[in-house]
Amino acid sequence: MSVITISLRSHAKVSIVGVGMRSHAGVASKMFTALADENINIQMISTSEIKVSVVISEKYMELAVRALHSAFDLDKLDTVTG
Repeated sequence: MSVITISLRSHAKVSIVGVGMRSHAGVASKMFTALADENINIQMISTSEIKVSVVISEKYMELAVRALHSAFDLDKLDTVTG
């Protein structure tokens, strides 16, 4: 799973993307809960089979990414340097 951000003037689009989302229930709920726990207001939601995107205030973009990384344990992934 990946977290992708796009800055749109005063708003930001934050997406979670992963093929495994098709077979795992509750991914969108987990995303919305992580953002709500940080008091980040979701202004728009878009979904597909492998992606959930939200539009939020740009000032919360970094906080949102950190919250989602933590919620989906992406902050614990090992990186291989070569």
